[in-house]
This record gives sequence, structure tokens and C-alpha cells, in this order.
Amino acid sequence: MAHAPLYIAMWSGPRNVSTAMMRSWGQRPDTFVTDEPLYAHYLSVTGLPHPGADETIAHHEADWRRVAAWLTGPIPEGRTVWYQKHMAHHLLPMIEHDWLEKLTHCFLIREPREMITSLIEFIPHPTIYDTGLPQQVEIFDQVVKRTGAVPPVVDGADVLRDPRGMMTKLCQRLGLEFTEDMLRWPPGPRKTDGVWAKHWYAKVEKTTGFGPYQPKDIPVPDALKHLIPECERLYQYLHQHRLPV
Repeated sequence: MAHAPLYIAMWSGPRNVSTAMMRSWGQRPDTFVTDEPLYAHYLSVTGLPHPGADETIAHHEADWRRVAAWLTGPIPEGRTVWYQKHMAHHLLPMIEHDWLEKLTHCFLIREPREMITSLIEFIPHPTIYDTGLPQQVEIFDQVVKRTGAVPPVVDGADVLRDPRGMMTKLCQRLGLEFTEDMLRWPPGPRKTDGVWAKHWYAKVEKTTGFGPYQPKDIPVPDALKHLIPECERLYQYLHQHRLPV
């Protein structure tokens, strides 16, 4: 089905199914995918010791203005859909938002307790801003105010429970046809992956599709329990708008 160029900004928090979602969209013949294009800028400004930080800054564009110009310019490889995997916390306060008006925004969320207990495997002492939830809500509210419409919100657990159903609904909301290709992909790395993939993507590189949902019952460490009430509030605010199961 022919359609006008579509620029999809999927705003996620860390340790969600965001990379699997990028794999899914990467299977579409009409879609070009981009992996966390603001990550190098985020690391260069914050100085955070993320795995592979120096290599990320060295190999990826760290000037947010150049990144924004690229993300709103011609879609690479002659494709008609540009799927941009964004981490919401990478949109730092000094980044202007005018360019975001050229994108179609979606939101990928995860239950906070499950997200935090996964995040601490990589970042032992996260703050609420490392969860991306405050930034997701801020972007969401801006989109609603500007457009007068609620953008698509997808819960990662819902995708894992019913990949075909949820991806079909997401495509429909975006005015696209769902294709079965979005449910399966070859294992291994991709040339579109960031250089940080070797630190973060070991599990997803073994996958050939969305895995089954497996609830986590790992308790949140006492030192991080203070994050839960506000994280839950923000998560529920977005969750109420999620695509129906």
C-alpha cells in the first residue's frame, strides 16, 4: 500500500523490548531503522560511565542539531518509513523540541519493577530520570497538546503476550498494513545497531522473534524502593492510554 513518508519516533525506557521492536520494523521492506540516535550526545553531555561510552561518542554523531536534521531529512535507502528507536532519557533538557513536530510519536512502556530490576544489571544506581518515565510523560503531554490526539502507547508485556495482535494494532494506528515479516527475523547483529550493541544486545541477538512474556518476581533492592511510587504513577498515566489487548 502506497503511503506518504512516515517518520516514527518510538520513545522507550531502558530494558524494554525496544531492540526486538526495532528488529521487527527492520523486517519491513519499506522501513529504514535507526538505533538510539541521541545516545552519543547524551553520553557526551552527561559523562555517564555507560558500557562502551567512549566508543559510542567516537563512532556516532554527538551534536544533537545534526542528529535532528538527519532524522527529519530524506529517508535513507529510498524507504518510505523511518523507524527511530529512541530512549526517552536521551532527550536532554538543552535539546530544542521544534524538530519533533515533524515526527509521528509512539511510546513503549514497561512495568517499573520489572524494568528497574533489569536496569541495575547495567546501571547499579539508577535515578528516576534513568528510567525514562518522566521524559516519556513530558513528550506524551506535548504531543497531546500540540495535536489534540492521543499517540499510540504500547506496553512491552502486551507485545510479548500477543505479538501479531499488538503489532497489527500499532500498524493500523500508524496508517500502515501489518506484514507477517514483522514477527520473525534472523539472529545476529545488524549494521544498523549502535556500537554499544556488544554490551547491551547479547540476548536479542539470539532471538528470531518476540519471545514469550515471562513475569519477573525479582524484588527491587531496598536502596531503590523509593523510586517505585513515582515510577508507578508515571507508568500508570501512560498505561491508561495503551493500545487495547
